[in-house]
Amino acid sequence: MGKILRETSRSSSNSAFASPSSAPATTLSTSITDTVRGSHQFKITGYSLSKGIGIGKYIASETFSVGGYDWAIYFYPDGKSVEDNATYVSLFIALASEGTDVRALFELTLLDQSGKERHKVHSHFERTLESGPYTLKYRGSMWGYKRFFKRTALETSDYLKDDCLSVNCSVGVVKSHTEGPRIFSIAVPTSNMGQHFGQLLESGKGCDVSFEVNGEIFTAHKLVLAARSPVFRAQLFGPMKDQNTQCIKVEDMEAPVFKLNKLSLAIWLWNSQLVCCAQPYSSILQALLHVIYWDSLPDMQELTGLNSKWATTLMAQHLLAAADRYGLERLRLMCEASLCEDVAINTVATTLALAEQHHCFHLKAACLKFIARPENLRAVMQTDGFEYLKESCPAVLTELLEYVARFTQHSDFMCKHRNDMMILDGSDINGRRVKQRL
Repeated sequence: MGKILRETSRSSSNSAFASPSSAPATTLSTSITDTVRGSHQFKITGYSLSKGIGIGKYIASETFSVGGYDWAIYFYPDGKSVEDNATYVSLFIALASEGTDVRALFELTLLDQSGKERHKVHSHFERTLESGPYTLKYRGSMWGYKRFFKRTALETSDYLKDDCLSVNCSVGVVKSHTEGPRIFSIAVPTSNMGQHFGQLLESGKGCDVSFEVNGEIFTAHKLVLAARSPVFRAQLFGPMKDQNTQCIKVEDMEAPVFKLNKLSLAIWLWNSQLVCCAQPYSSILQALLHVIYWDSLPDMQELTGLNSKWATTLMAQHLLAAADRYGLERLRLMCEASLCEDVAINTVATTLALAEQHHCFHLKAACLKFIARPENLRAVMQTDGFEYLKESCPAVLTELLEYVARFTQHSDFMCKHRNDMMILDGSDINGRRVKQRL
């Protein structure tokens, strides 16, 4: 306490150093409210066949993400309201993910397909709204029009061409944030740690462990492997570590899914020719080490020596199985994402079996959806991979039948999880009626 008094006294005696007229410090912050915008085009083919589906029943688009939320377009061929007696078609945009009081602007556009660009547009954008943006209270809330277009007029208009309609939906999710003053701005480069570790592997300096694969030797660093993989950590430093940690012999890096009819997929059939990959295990381990050090996927075509998407897909399948075996979660997800993008007739069945065995739920859903499409189903069923799928994962066939049924009923928007269900009368999942703007 005495110290504080002395400091106060000193401050008074040195008051000449202070400016009695100096103004108090002023700071500034700015609140910024803007919209995060995105759009989705929904093409409805076979319009005439959708008539008669029933009042209050809809055809749903795929979900799409804008502003951190999922959205879907609902088209009602027979209208949404019983009182309109199927005189009008209805069109709505719905919140398809969890959210509370989501504020957004919308634009629904029925595209003119004659080339005259006389589109039918209902928009919140580029105009002042008296009550502000529309607020969606919870999942299942929607905005749109019960009487979007009179059916008789629609069917003789330029909006319908070759029994097809095209709808464009724009969503602008309102976001707010506050910015304070920026004292400095320094451009920080992205991390190049992976590049440094990759160069260390290529140089061979300090390597203290080697892997033998089909007579070929690969060198690495124990500490790097242990830091990246819990399996390598236990194998190299754990209480049950291998007897010989200087040279590890790697055998059978393939998952069971790659052994169709007891033949390894080291021999790949492509363009009706047998293309032999000389050392498949070596390629898998080489790719595995590349990811561990560089933290990125290698060039699959360069690695396999084959310029084909099929070979790339098969290597990604092998890598996914290896990633699961060695506890490399990031690599597993990278392979899962890559395989989701390259789903094809001749590989989808083995990919689906792999997804089921390694619990890759997103990949599994993508494969099921692809196979369930009428134009793909028959071709996939004729592949050897489908035979393996039936034998090894019979439970998946039940799920596949469910997906096929959804396509035939125009309800592929409905997910297999109960929480994703949306009832068809325009209410949300809790049965609450949603107020709509006409």
